[in-house]
Amino acid sequence: MITNPKDQITSSQAAVAVASILVGAGILTLPRSAAEQMNTPDGWIAVILGGLVTMGIAAVLVKLSQRFPGKTFYLYSQEIVGKFLGYLLSLVLVVYFTLLAGFEIRTMGEVTKSYLLLATPKEVTMIMMLWVGVYLVVGGINPMMRLFEILLPPTVLIFFVVLLLSLQIFELDNLRPVLGQVTPLFKGVQTTSLAYAGVEAMLILTAFMREPDKAVKAVLVGIAFPIAFYVMTMVMVIGGLSVDLAKLTTWPTISLIQSFEVTGIVFERFETFLLAVWILQIFTTFASAYYFAALGLSQLFKKNIHPFIYALLPLIYLVAMTPKNVNDLFKLGDLLGYIFVFVAGIMPPILLAIAVLRGKKHGPKA
Repeated sequence: MITNPKDQITSSQAAVAVASILVGAGILTLPRSAAEQMNTPDGWIAVILGGLVTMGIAAVLVKLSQRFPGKTFYLYSQEIVGKFLGYLLSLVLVVYFTLLAGFEIRTMGEVTKSYLLLATPKEVTMIMMLWVGVYLVVGGINPMMRLFEILLPPTVLIFFVVLLLSLQIFELDNLRPVLGQVTPLFKGVQTTSLAYAGVEAMLILTAFMREPDKAVKAVLVGIAFPIAFYVMTMVMVIGGLSVDLAKLTTWPTISLIQSFEVTGIVFERFETFLLAVWILQIFTTFASAYYFAALGLSQLFKKNIHPFIYALLPLIYLVAMTPKNVNDLFKLGDLLGYIFVFVAGIMPPILLAIAVLRGKKHGPKA
C-alpha cells in the first residue's frame, strides 16, 4: 500500500509523467517505421488513430487500478488471479520494464555516438547515464516527478521551434494524396500504436496518485501531448524528406534537421538542440522503467527497494549491450512492442473482467 503522503503525486504530475515517458525514441524512428509499413504519406493519420487506440487502452488500465486504491499492479494482480499467477504476471512486467530501460539507454548511446560525441565510446555515455539514473531513482518517485515537470516545458518549446524551422524545405505535395489507399492505414495504426508504449506506467502510477479518481483525465491529457509531438514529426519529416527518403534513413527526424540552413544565425547544427531535448526525454523514459522494475521486485519480495535498484544496474547494462548493431537494436524494439501489446492491451482487460466478475474491489484509501 502507498500510505506515505511523501510518496503521493498530483494528477498534473501523473499527466506530465505519462507525456514524458511516451515521448522517447519514437520521435527519431517513427517516421521511418510508418513509411516502411505503409508506403504512403498518411502516417500522420495513423498516428492520430494509434493515439486514440492508446487512449482506450489507458482508460482500461486506469479503471483496473482504480479498483485497488493505493496498490500497484504487482500487489493487486495476486488478489485477482491468485498469488502464483499474479506473481508470474508481475515478473513479466518487471522483465518488460528492465528490457525497456536497456533499450532506451542503448538508443541514447547510439545516437549520441553518431551525432554528438563522435570520439567518445557509447559505453562511456551509457554508463554515465546509468549512474545518473541510479541517483534519481534512489530518491523515489517525488524527485522524479519534479524533474519531469521541469524538463517537459523546454522540451516542448525547443522541439517545436526546431521543427518549424524545417518549413523552408517543406513540400506539401509530399503529403499527397491524402487517404489514397485505406488498407495501408491499418498497418500504420499497428505500427504507430507501439510508439505509445509507456502508457502501462499507469498500472503503477495510479497507486501513487493523491486523487486516483482523476487518473483517467490525467492519462488522457498525458497521451494528448505525444499525439501532438508525433503528428507534427510525421508531417514535417514526410513533407520535408518524402516517404521514399524517410524509409532509407535510420534516424529520419535528424536527417530532416540536417537538411536545411538558416542564414544569419550563429548556430548551424540545429540537430544538436533537438538531440539535447531528446536525450532529456529518453532519460525520463529510462528512469521511469528503471524505477518501476525495481519497485516491482521490492514489492514482490517484500524488501527495501534500494538493493534492487543497484542489482538491476548491471542487468540493464547487459540488456543494452546485447544488440550487436542498430538493426539488432530495432529488433529489440520490435520485441518490446509485442510485450507491450500483452502487458497493456491483453492482460489488463482480462484482469479487469475477472475482477468485476469476482467482485474484487477495495474501498477508497484512508
